[in-house]
Amino acid sequence: MKKILIPLLSVVLTMLACQGNKTAPAEGMAADTVDSLADTLALSEEERLLEEEPLSKAADELFDDFIFNFAGNRKLQLSRISFPLQVDRHGKLQTLQRDEWKTDNFFMRQGYYTIIFNSPKDRELANNTELQTATVERIYLNTHYVQQYVFNRVNGLWMLQKLNHQAVAKNPNASFLEFYQKFVSDSVFQRQSLASEMVFVGPDPDDDFNQMEGTITPEFWDGFAPEFPTRVLYNIIYGEPYKPSNQRIFIIRGIANGFEMELTFRKLGGDWKLVKIIT
Repeated sequence: MKKILIPLLSVVLTMLACQGNKTAPAEGMAADTVDSLADTLALSEEERLLEEEPLSKAADELFDDFIFNFAGNRKLQLSRISFPLQVDRHGKLQTLQRDEWKTDNFFMRQGYYTIIFNSPKDRELANNTELQTATVERIYLNTHYVQQYVFNRVNGLWMLQKLNHQAVAKNPNASFLEFYQKFVSDSVFQRQSLASEMVFVGPDPDDDFNQMEGTITPEFWDGFAPEFPTRVLYNIIYGEPYKPSNQRIFIIRGIANGFEMELTFRKLGGDWKLVKIIT
């Protein structure tokens, strides 16, 4: 990895800004996915193919492989839910029968998804084939509401076994999520939440096979910032809930287009600040 001085990186970012090179994982990100009504749309050709292909045994090894199949395959989805499904609505327990379930495509319709990690070590859990539990979260920022889909391995197969509904305030990421909502909706607050110098790691414009590393200052942020999801986030917790931390690694990852951006936020002086960007 090539390290560069601030002046040179400033020139590179100025060039990107002049070219209007705002990186985004998919068109229309700002619109987000507001609810799960997308399952009423006609199946895409890709989804039809997913339904026709039997799930391989390997897809149950990594949770990421499984959840993409679960989200895109109606038949598989129904076969991997433990009915009657236990539902916890703010502490009130209910059950959901098979004929009451509506297909949930999760993030598949919007072309990207997000993940929040507490540390690089937590990120490594995504590649752990020995996981026994994983939770997919759909986070509604505007209504301060979270749906949690709790999956467990049963005889080697991932099964959805519980659905939780909770207020954002009850979520382990409550502090960061409240900060994030303001960060993406208030441009003045966003600029105030940038560290005075942010580490930047990205592709080297002079070498397609290398990356450059340096620091950028808030003055270049407007021409560089991605389009953030503003209404709905997704998160995957691999294993048990992560330990409390004053750091969050926020990842925006495109589906089938190779896009990925990683932003690291840390609490500095009691306030969340963006301290690192990797593209």
